[in-house]
Amino acid sequence: MEISNLTRKFKSAKRLQQIINVFLKYGFGQVIDQIQLGRYIPFKKRLQSFGMWPALKGPTVPERLRLAFSELGPSFIKLAQLLSSRPDLITSEYANEFKKLQDEVPPFDFQNAKKIIEEEIGKPLQSIFLDFTNIPIAAASIAQVHKAVLLDGSSVVIKVQRPEIKEIIESDLNILNTIARLLLKYIPESRFFNPIGIVEEFSKTIVKELDFLMESRNCMRMRNDFQNNPNVYIPKIYPKYTTEKVLVMERIEGVRIDDIEAIDAMKLDRKRLAKIGIDAYFRQILEKGFFHADPHPGNILVRHDGVICFLDFGIVGRVSDELKEMMANTFMAIMERDFDHLIDQYVELGIVPEDIDIESFRREFKTDIRDLLEPLYGLKLQQINFTQYVETLIRLATKYNLKIPSDLLLINKTLLILENLARQLNPDLDFIAEAEPYASKIVMKQVSPSRLFEKAKKNVIDIGDFVFFLPKNMTKLLKKAIKDDIQVKMFHVNLPDFIKDMDKASNRIAFAMVVSSIILSSAIMHAAGVEPRIFGFSFFGLISFAFAFLLGVWLIISIIRSGRL
Repeated sequence: MEISNLTRKFKSAKRLQQIINVFLKYGFGQVIDQIQLGRYIPFKKRLQSFGMWPALKGPTVPERLRLAFSELGPSFIKLAQLLSSRPDLITSEYANEFKKLQDEVPPFDFQNAKKIIEEEIGKPLQSIFLDFTNIPIAAASIAQVHKAVLLDGSSVVIKVQRPEIKEIIESDLNILNTIARLLLKYIPESRFFNPIGIVEEFSKTIVKELDFLMESRNCMRMRNDFQNNPNVYIPKIYPKYTTEKVLVMERIEGVRIDDIEAIDAMKLDRKRLAKIGIDAYFRQILEKGFFHADPHPGNILVRHDGVICFLDFGIVGRVSDELKEMMANTFMAIMERDFDHLIDQYVELGIVPEDIDIESFRREFKTDIRDLLEPLYGLKLQQINFTQYVETLIRLATKYNLKIPSDLLLINKTLLILENLARQLNPDLDFIAEAEPYASKIVMKQVSPSRLFEKAKKNVIDIGDFVFFLPKNMTKLLKKAIKDDIQVKMFHVNLPDFIKDMDKASNRIAFAMVVSSIILSSAIMHAAGVEPRIFGFSFFGLISFAFAFLLGVWLIISIIRSGRL
């Protein structure tokens, strides 16, 4: 039903066909068959393979999947980039392969960019800008960036969304959502990867990136948070010229934070820059609860005066007060080597599954986490292999079936990128020591009188609600019990699909028996010499045989097209 709805629109059907052809090209025909999309494989290719899809030699499965995503364009590239930060779901092998995908594509025509800007702002280009560079300085899958000068002389950059990119991504999201549901339905093992959850998380991220008004609000909020910090600068947004598809922002002159040679040429203190960057991020995460979540080197510039500038606020993260407190408690537990308290925080975060034997988990996990963390104490940043450390954490998460919240993963991904940048600037930096003041401040705030009063007030309200509604709920329950109206609903997850498959199989068997009966009847008519006869054969026997032959061919074709040969 979902596929039928999807293919009613011509563009969606055409895009689905394109996606299937690309996955076939890279050797994923078997998966397409498994999720019941075999009917959309061109009939010629189906006959050539006859339902058998040989494995391609050469590239590994992760490599082939990366190549397929790269060829399929913006939506799939963005999805791969999201998955690269989720090794807990797709394993490190796939995550590392997806990290190779670069979000760089050829720029689109200047006339299209000019048309979009004029339509969005409602004015001719020359009445907005004193100067405008036709050739973009950067081009990505969603937008491209041009340099310009406003009429008042302000140097700016203009981010222009690609033509029809929103419609393309919306169509791809519908297809991805359908594929995720089919994976869950026909490949039960995919539940471990949570394909529907991945697509939902990706949808939220990509939809936010498509709205430049939201990005401008994120930038203005970050600018407000750092307005009194002399070491960090957030560019100014020009709301008058900013729309959903066009973003006009102050142009920043500087070098990428990973351009060590240029930083040294400007005679800037790299250790100071590393400390400023780390401090800025811990302030965002542990104090403000709002952070820049895409800190790749191209989005962090260093000015000649040593000020760090953040760019591109399409992806941001938010940290609730509860999550900040739990993160601070977790951090302090690690600092104090209190592994029992650390496990308590994991339970509070909802990382530990509810159906697990908590006492057994405590014993085993405490041993594993101690073995992991103990060797790290006293080491400097350059002595810690963070990649190996994170991979070990992921193996632990897999071993104990831990469910890591997406907000926490976004923070983890951000800090890992930041750690890599800090390592380049100052290998001697003590990453953990920089976070300690912020974590201590949050922990101290937890025991302040005002915070304790707020918690007590909330608990009293919850208890009051429970006491108030308890008699009413108990009365309802007793009434149902007296009337024998208490029902227990049970549903077998795979039974409907099993019944459907059995119906299909029995229908095909019945169809095959009918065809066999017709062939047998044809043979009997020929043997019995039923008149009239043509070239020595019974006319009705020949007709029956021809009819049975056509039905047989139809049955074979339908089996091949269904992918269940």
